[in-house]
Amino acid sequence: MKKIYLDHAATTYVDKKVLDAMMPYFHEKAGNPNSIYTSGRQAKDAVEKSRATITEILNCGFDELIFTGSGTESDNLAIFGTVYKIQKILGKEPQDLHIITSSVEHHAVLEPFLKLKKEKFDVTILPADKYGQITEEALRAAIKPNTIFVSIMYANNEIGTINPIKELSKICHEQKNEFNESIIFHTDACQAAGTLSVDTQKLGVDLMTINAGKIYGPKGIGALFKKKTVRLEPQIIGGGQENNMRSGTENVPAIVGFAEALKLAQNNKDKENARLIKLRDKLIDGVLTKIPRSFLNGHPQERLPNNANFLILDIEGEALLLYLDELGIEVSTGSACNSRSLEPSHVLLATGLPKTAVHGSVRMTLGHCNTEKDVDYVLEHLPKIVENLRSISPVRIDEKVVIKRK
Repeated sequence: MKKIYLDHAATTYVDKKVLDAMMPYFHEKAGNPNSIYTSGRQAKDAVEKSRATITEILNCGFDELIFTGSGTESDNLAIFGTVYKIQKILGKEPQDLHIITSSVEHHAVLEPFLKLKKEKFDVTILPADKYGQITEEALRAAIKPNTIFVSIMYANNEIGTINPIKELSKICHEQKNEFNESIIFHTDACQAAGTLSVDTQKLGVDLMTINAGKIYGPKGIGALFKKKTVRLEPQIIGGGQENNMRSGTENVPAIVGFAEALKLAQNNKDKENARLIKLRDKLIDGVLTKIPRSFLNGHPQERLPNNANFLILDIEGEALLLYLDELGIEVSTGSACNSRSLEPSHVLLATGLPKTAVHGSVRMTLGHCNTEKDVDYVLEHLPKIVENLRSISPVRIDEKVVIKRK
């Protein structure tokens, strides 16, 4: 059966060049990088060469990169590590310290903020606009004299909307808070690293999360950029690896693969982005033209090159996925991390859509393996499936609820 994979936002396959770079460190050079004999030194050298590759792309120092086990771990380290460290240094009660995130963040950011809220920290969750974007005005209005930390994602994993990270980080650094400190700014760039610039100097961020599983690298490896001046409380302690910021024997093959994947993605992004945008726009135009009462979710222009997220009224997204799967078309309704939940997407709800409409969402994210023929195949079959589902659906949603969103 024909297979068309359109869920690259969930994960990507490992590129052959990446796999080739990793292979020696599973067997011939499988030493512990903390050992001083030959295979250990070989592993250590591989880790440091990979660190050099990644830090050059991020435009940061060797000691400003921390390898972790995932993007989720990097987010947790950035949030808990920074907030707890600042609290300890200032000697303040949680309620005296204000932190900000947004309503459209990945759960790897939202859940830590909710935990901190339970611990009595003063938490603001910024509303997004109808495109799922966080505006400069919204952030500026939310900042208080005691604000110490802000986390806003670079690009949304569900709807593909890109945030103005450079401008948002600048707001945080415009003036010092009542503790005579600049507000620390973190961004989750996991969805952005394969297609957008991740130059930390140009973005002006203090902390930035990336991982390999979204950019044709291995799963189970992430990294956190930490500006040298940022103080951080380690969340995993024991062996003292990663400059005492993240203990645990380094995953050498994954680190090597991460570096190779990021290098390939950044070197090829301009050419590949142009190809993906052409496919994405054909897919968007086709769906909106062929399927009545369908809408594009996310920003119409400021969106990831490979992301097409649709709201199709009067259907259940899960049923649509199953019908598409029978034809070999693999898509999703939103974040893979929340796929087992029957709850509607918190991202789409944050854009002002009602629950009844959100259940009809579908996310299609293109990648290296996709061609124009794949898009044609989807556009051939998707309208028929939607028509069949609507014929048996008892739901009829007023499309004004979509059009009139503020």
